[in-house]
Amino acid sequence: MSESWSGKNVLVTGGTGLVGSHLTERLLELGAKVFVLDIVLEANSYFASKKLADKAGLFMVDLRNFEGVKKVIAENQINYIFHLGAQALVPVALEQPMETLDANVMGTVHVLEAARQLGTVSGIVVASSDKAYGKDCINVKEDQKLAGDHPYDVSKTCADLISTTYFKTYNLPVAVARFGNIFGPGDLHFDRIVPGVMESLIKNQELQIRSNGKFRRDYLYVKDVAEGYIKMAQKAEEIKGEAFNFSTNWNFSVTELVEKIGQILGRQVHYKILDTQKNEIPEQSLNWDKAKKVLGWEPECSFEKGIEETVNWYNNYFSGKD
Repeated sequence: MSESWSGKNVLVTGGTGLVGSHLTERLLELGAKVFVLDIVLEANSYFASKKLADKAGLFMVDLRNFEGVKKVIAENQINYIFHLGAQALVPVALEQPMETLDANVMGTVHVLEAARQLGTVSGIVVASSDKAYGKDCINVKEDQKLAGDHPYDVSKTCADLISTTYFKTYNLPVAVARFGNIFGPGDLHFDRIVPGVMESLIKNQELQIRSNGKFRRDYLYVKDVAEGYIKMAQKAEEIKGEAFNFSTNWNFSVTELVEKIGQILGRQVHYKILDTQKNEIPEQSLNWDKAKKVLGWEPECSFEKGIEETVNWYNNYFSGKD
């Protein structure tokens, strides 16, 4: 696998975030020359803790700046693009719909349009989400109609469809990845459930659950996510225009997830149900047979190992913050 990436110039948008950091790290291990585009770099992030800026080119460019995005792609002779950059928080999207749609929809247009105009990119993988399917999302397959109906969900539906139109209209080598809930070392959004549990355990404080605790989701480990992206890019020409679900058989309600993490770590998580969450999808699960069949992808990390690696990182994170 390393031979296929040696000497390749790769751009990861949103590369300092949770998935982007792990993807950047893995691509560097495989011998790629990696460039990262983002708008913020947190001092205690996974990206910073692994000193990835010493190994990858880092450009602080907003995806809404078309000329800036195009310049990075052109001047660094980018061969492959992993477009992960987005406003990724559902509560923020509810409060700031215009900003979210601008970043997630037009940001995607800018990446794809720059690649179209330059004509030098061999493969693009665009990050979508299970939320692009909307509320009808139980064991869903890739050919189901996309139907997001709230700001974040719609932004992912739109970005997904825009990717398809750039393939169908311009034969751009773009494919779409749709994931469930991703967890792992480096997620600094503590209003998400796994980081929230980690913070509560390490600080010995009560976990505030915004939902009613019954929403069900698929969960998958971030390093398996990175491998999924890479497998897609390696078959860019073969799979262009297609979408792939990536998931696991780990489907839990919020309270089941909290209790399972507590069991793995041998500690009780004290929590309070606030039931203040609005416009959430009650149940989501993805069918990932296609990824297994076409890409040869399946999750390698067990849920237990993923949680243990995650809590180890957060222990180091919070000890460094004190």
